[in-house]
Amino acid sequence: MSADREVLREIWSGRVPVCCYLSPEEAPGLNQPEPCYLIVPRLTYLPIVTDKIKKHFMRFVSQEKSDNEMWLEFNGQPLKWHYPIGVLYDLYASNDLQLPWTLTVHFDKFPEDVIIRCPNKEVVESHFMSSIKEADVLKHRGQVISGMQKKDHNQLWLGLQNDKFDQFWAVNRRLMEPTGEQEHFKHVPIRLYSEEGIGGTGPGPVLQRLIKPVTSTGARATLADMLAEIYPDRTEVRVRTHGITIPPDTPLQWMSEHLSYPDNFLHLCVC
Repeated sequence: MSADREVLREIWSGRVPVCCYLSPEEAPGLNQPEPCYLIVPRLTYLPIVTDKIKKHFMRFVSQEKSDNEMWLEFNGQPLKWHYPIGVLYDLYASNDLQLPWTLTVHFDKFPEDVIIRCPNKEVVESHFMSSIKEADVLKHRGQVISGMQKKDHNQLWLGLQNDKFDQFWAVNRRLMEPTGEQEHFKHVPIRLYSEEGIGGTGPGPVLQRLIKPVTSTGARATLADMLAEIYPDRTEVRVRTHGITIPPDTPLQWMSEHLSYPDNFLHLCVC
């Protein structure tokens, strides 16, 4: 991959300040507990960083609810933990410039029709590694991840879980380099998130397509090329990731190498 290592560090360093309140319906008595403030990495997942939130509010909920699985919502929308935090923020709150991001904490009425249950961090690890393997199939026909040892897989997970850039990228760089004589990936792992429906029904469904990083003529494909293919009837489409709007002339190969989340997918919010 190209040597824009500082871009990788800047992306890794992205943070979101969060303010969490316990749902008034779940706090017995009249005294609402103090909110819990955190600054969380954009690239990680909610269950990795919410232990402090659970510990902060646990003593304020009734005994029968304290063993329930905690979940979070923003403006009435339950937050799907298997989306990276940065994706959730870009989808729901990036147009609201007021910070910190204010979330409501629940220990009751788990929305099983919206959120997958996550009883422990092993579930997060399994989801994360499955995504990496899927991305490697798209990029390298699965040859890179299958050639790694178990300790390499563990290092990827621990690097993310412990927020260690060098630990993670010592292994991940192998997944971000074209194999053989190729100068690009076979396909670019991309998930597109539509903002449609956020006013009341939440974002639209996630869209995933087979996207090549080169055009039919062999030229470098750009973000504009992909958008024209996926949204042929729309004259103006903006794409945001990591809190920034991406210029349409940005090459897809460069985006995949430098703007992917740790699961090796480009998570793009379309508006």
